[in-house]
Amino acid sequence: MRQLTVRLEERSYPILIGSGLLAQAPQYFEQYGLTKKSPLLIITDEHVASKYLSDLEQTLRAAGFTVVSAVVPSGETSKSLSVYQDMMTAAIEGKLDRSSAIVALGGGVVGDLAGFVAATYMRGIKFVQVPTTILAHDSSVGGKVAVNHPLAKNMIGAFHQPELVLYDVDTLQTLPPRDVSAGLSEMLKHGLIRDEAFAYWCEEHADELLALDPEALGYGLERGCGIKAEIVSRDERENGERALLNLGHTIGHAIEAIAGYGEFLHGEAISIGMAGSALLGEKLGAPAGLYDDTVRMLRSLRLPVTMPKHLDTDALMDAMMHDKKFREGHMVFIIPDRIGAARIVKDVPITAVREVIELLKKGE
Repeated sequence: MRQLTVRLEERSYPILIGSGLLAQAPQYFEQYGLTKKSPLLIITDEHVASKYLSDLEQTLRAAGFTVVSAVVPSGETSKSLSVYQDMMTAAIEGKLDRSSAIVALGGGVVGDLAGFVAATYMRGIKFVQVPTTILAHDSSVGGKVAVNHPLAKNMIGAFHQPELVLYDVDTLQTLPPRDVSAGLSEMLKHGLIRDEAFAYWCEEHADELLALDPEALGYGLERGCGIKAEIVSRDERENGERALLNLGHTIGHAIEAIAGYGEFLHGEAISIGMAGSALLGEKLGAPAGLYDDTVRMLRSLRLPVTMPKHLDTDALMDAMMHDKKFREGHMVFIIPDRIGAARIVKDVPITAVREVIELLKKGE
């Protein structure tokens, strides 16, 4: 088993990565402060529930935990205020109290939703992240939890750190190939912003990662989580350095908003966004070749790098204006200077962003 720590003084917590961890959940839940005296609420989605919910419920109940569960539809549409209200109802009807905890069993959508429920139920109770996707290695670490508004993604949220991230890699073996690639997008992102050697490692081991080779996947998850944990430990509430983790997200969120949460998986939209950020970086002075290298790495993981021509440029620009990274009339972008090094640029010319969008549509 691999173990990391997100260091936040009294709110520090471990990330455990390994095989067979779901079966050992009761001992880790007790070890890291969850009580058997109050009910646990497991929040999951329909897809994950069919595979893992029953076994986890039985394992926890056999160990003496009281467990209630709530299942939401799969997909980004579950990060809504209406589903959030349903989850609050489930918590109230399940008689959760201040000593209870919420368990997020699933991918990034479930983690964000369940975490926001935990952050706001009775003004905040404990929760545990139990990710079942590669993509969730990013979203399950760092305590950013949220739901979406029709006008903007993740605009309604909080910072609420989990007690524990329990990452059973066995759950990744059933992921469809497209979901695997989408998850690896965020893994590569961590290398692109902070670790050049890891970014090239992702490219060199792309075939093994896509095949879910346990050794390659274990190392990739450990290093990806480790980079994020290092950054979060220094900037928990995104007052500075943590914003680097948004590489590719300004364009990516706009794609999701305009295309709808269905045409692209989150990691796919972020992949196109990272290609755009590299292109923008070259326009703002980064060395030539940055874009080509970035695109090659993304393509090695079978990720998209071009903007669909049917997405309206004006609509995309408008969506970026609603993004949290649009401040005081200026566009804020995370711009790579080279592979493995990125910076926050707070006054990016809107004309340059529009030009990048058009070039992405042409595949240039």
